[in-house]
Amino acid sequence: MLTSPVVRCLKEQVEEAEIHYVTKKAFLPLLKGNPHINKIHLLDDNLSALTDQLKMENFDYIIDLHRSIRSHLIKSRLKIMSFTFPKVNFQKFLMIRFKINRLPDLHIVDRYLETLKLFDVTNDEKGLEYFVPENDEVPLSDLPSNFHEGFVALVTGAQHGTKQMPLEKMVDICRELKLPVVLLGGKREQLLGKEIEEQTGENVFNAVGKYNINQSASLIRQSRIVISPDTGLMHIASAFKKKILSVWGHTIPEFGMYPYLPDPASEIFETKGLSCRPCTKIGKEKCPRGHFRCMNDINNHDIVRSARRLY
Repeated sequence: MLTSPVVRCLKEQVEEAEIHYVTKKAFLPLLKGNPHINKIHLLDDNLSALTDQLKMENFDYIIDLHRSIRSHLIKSRLKIMSFTFPKVNFQKFLMIRFKINRLPDLHIVDRYLETLKLFDVTNDEKGLEYFVPENDEVPLSDLPSNFHEGFVALVTGAQHGTKQMPLEKMVDICRELKLPVVLLGGKREQLLGKEIEEQTGENVFNAVGKYNINQSASLIRQSRIVISPDTGLMHIASAFKKKILSVWGHTIPEFGMYPYLPDPASEIFETKGLSCRPCTKIGKEKCPRGHFRCMNDINNHDIVRSARRLY
C-alpha cells in the first residue's frame, strides 16, 4: 500500500518505464489490480530460484523499499544499480530506549520517493492507491437495510496486540455511537468480532473474518468514516481519502506511518507523555508493563464525538 505512490510516479513520469514488483505471495491481492505494475514476482522459500528468475529479466535498476536481508541478497546477486530507502532504525532506537527524538519529520512514503531522485521523479501528491477487483466489490445489499444510507467502519484487529484497541473500548464506542457500524478484521479476530457483536446490538454488523482483504477494502470505500488502529486497513482507508480516526497504542505517528493524505478532517488519537511509549518499533503481543495505558487512557467519548460530527 505505502509503495503505491512510488510505482505510480515512476510509471507516469519515466518514459517507457517497465515496472516489476517482488513481494511475498501473501501480499499478491494488494498488488494484482495495480495497472502501473507490468509483472509481479512472488517470493517463497526458494530465494535462489527467484533471483535466477529475476536475472532473466535483464533489469536496469532496482528500487529497494524494504531494506531487508533478502532484498540485500537479491541486489548482491543481480549486480545492477540499486537505490535503497533509509529505515532510520537508529533514530527509532533512540526514541524507544531513551525517548530522544531524532526522527525525520517525514512520512515513510516521502522517504520511499527519495529513492527516485536520479529519475527526476516528483511527488504527484495524489496519495496512496488501492484497486479493488470488480468481482470483490461488496454490494450494499449484503448489509442490513439500515446500513444502506451509510455506516462507520471499525477495524478490530492489528498485526500486534499492542496496536489493537481493547475489546472494552470498541464495545463502548459502538454502544455510544448509536450509528450503523461494520466491524472489519481477519480470521484471527473472529472471536473478537463475535464478542463485540454480542455485547452491542443491531446497529453493529460483524464482517470480521467473513471477507477477504479486497472485499474489506470495498466496505471501507463505501463507509462514511473509518475508526482504526495503526494497521493496513487504515492505509487502505487513506487510499480512498476517507475520514479516518486513527487510534494509536504503543506506536507513534512520528515513526512516519500515520495516514497519508487522507480526508483533511481526519484525526489522530493517542496518549502523549507516557514514559513507556513507544515501547517497540514493531509491536508486542501484550503491554510489557501490564497497564496498556497508551490505549486505555484514550478517551472513548472524544472518539465518539468526532465520529458523530464527521458522520
